[in-house]
Amino acid sequence: MRALKFLVVAMGVLIVAGTVTLVVLLVQRAGGGGAGASLPPMSLNLPAGSRILGVAGAGERFAVHVQRPDGDRILLLDAQTGRVVGEVIPGAAVPVR
Repeated sequence: MRALKFLVVAMGVLIVAGTVTLVVLLVQRAGGGGAGASLPPMSLNLPAGSRILGVAGAGERFAVHVQRPDGDRILLLDAQTGRVVGEVIPGAAVPVR
């Protein structure tokens, strides 16, 4: 009888421990565990007199609207590396192919 009580208590503890482990793993995989994602340090090497007017994210990239002395630019940056992967010049003529 004593062995049966021990087994029941041990199995109850295992059920509780397993449930807690499952909940912790689900929260971590859902993005709730650990610190938030951070961007790597980066430098845009903008000319003097430039201002950042806005930032917008889109998937694994984000756009930075920059006002420069020679006109506005929208820089497309890779969120993983911080590299500039594209540049849009608003109002510029698009060459016809």
